[in-house]
Amino acid sequence: MNAPFVLRDASAGAVAAVPRSGPASVSLIVPVHNEQDGVDAFLETTRRHVDPLAQDGIAFEFIFVNDGSTDGTLLRLLDAQARDPRIRIVDLSRNFGKEAALTAGLDACTADAAIPIDVDLQDPPSVIPLLVERWRQGYEVVLAKRTDRSSDTYFKHASASWFYRLHNMIASSPVPEDVGDFRLIDRAVIDALAQLPERRRFMKGLFAWVGFRSATVEYTREQRCAGASRFSPWRLWNLALEGITSFSTVPLEIWSYVGAGVSLLSFLYGIVIVTKTLILGIDVPGYTSLLASVLFLGGIQILGIGILGQYLGRVYSEIKQRPIYIVRRTYEAG
Repeated sequence: MNAPFVLRDASAGAVAAVPRSGPASVSLIVPVHNEQDGVDAFLETTRRHVDPLAQDGIAFEFIFVNDGSTDGTLLRLLDAQARDPRIRIVDLSRNFGKEAALTAGLDACTADAAIPIDVDLQDPPSVIPLLVERWRQGYEVVLAKRTDRSSDTYFKHASASWFYRLHNMIASSPVPEDVGDFRLIDRAVIDALAQLPERRRFMKGLFAWVGFRSATVEYTREQRCAGASRFSPWRLWNLALEGITSFSTVPLEIWSYVGAGVSLLSFLYGIVIVTKTLILGIDVPGYTSLLASVLFLGGIQILGIGILGQYLGRVYSEIKQRPIYIVRRTYEAG
């Protein structure tokens, strides 16, 4: 770890956290897609940090969600399960995406708390004991905030910063900046998330929307242990659109003001033309101004229709009521 961990209370409420004691169970929710090279390293590193917590009565299990992997990921997981009975495998029928895979893992979780975590070790398992410590102090949500993203590319870092600022500017439920899916959530939070019916899911937004008393652990993001990120710029762009349209109607509302502004400018411009022609007797050539106006208004209309289409497409997806994911098989140890 390149920097010390920092613990910070992020609760906005005035109600004091009630400490927890006694034995407890925690599930690590691990979505995987073509990650055969990273499974063993992840398990070895994670066990090193979670096994000592058994002395404090914390029992861990691993819930791997195989999100339609086409390589040897499932076989690698089955081999690991044969050696560690704490591993459960939820095998999806195809690739549904990380948000759906994360939902499948949370639905399969029966523990007292859950920690979504990626298999690539960029979110280091060494943070897990700190998450558990804050949870035992009574917080229902313990956020893991990245204070150093130098391991990310400039584009990814810059686009993430832009997204958080824009989303939090217009959304009713702000998303904590530089906080991904990596966090600890209590059983009460898991049950609350299960009540949310939407199928197009933006999990960071849903985590923020349900609320609950929270604290923050700050850490330094690491390099991937194996493989490459599956999130292309196009997928990141679509994820950003999902987040903005799922938690804000401002893009729709703003076009009322754009339309009013364009109408006002057009009216004023019309008055100027009439004044010059009737009073000053100036003949104003109209081809250039007419063409510019038509192109400008046409672009505005198409952009507005595109925004409407984004929302309409999400409504269309919801009313079909298709399941978020389909499980091919669940593998239990033994």
